Amino acid sequence: MTIGDTLPHEDVRFAHNSERQFAKLLDFYGIVWEYEPRTFTLEEDHDGNTAQAFTPDFYLPAYDLYIEITTLNQRLVTKKNRKARRLRELFDVQIKVLYQRDYLNLLVKYGLEPPSQLADPPLDEPARLDLRPEPDDDAAAETA
Repeated sequence: MTIGDTLPHEDVRFAHNSERQFAKLLDFYGIVWEYEPRTFTLEEDHDGNTAQAFTPDFYLPAYDLYIEITTLNQRLVTKKNRKARRLRELFDVQIKVLYQRDYLNLLVKYGLEPPSQLADPPLDEPARLDLRPEPDDDAAAETA
């Protein structure tokens, strides 16, 4: 990188600060990412028009993994989980949903924001963040 070069996260207009912070972390570790690269149609109406769609926040090409960050409105978690499950069913893609607690742990662990951002009391040890895609429900049921 030479003087005047910018990091990828500096050239993107993110919908939320949490996405910018996550991209900044990926840039720091040299992980190539794409922001909202694709919208997937999850449901069509009787005329073939898109009735429901999902655009994951990030795609990590080296891992063939989509990441969805949900931090602002936890009431949307169930809806996003449903969309992520449907995405896996229809398109056979890997997706990981990062929840508010995951994001807050990243902030503390990597010093991206002050610990006062935590919703819970400070943790003695930050939880480990698991970026492996969730197993699809059918596979989990088969092994149970």
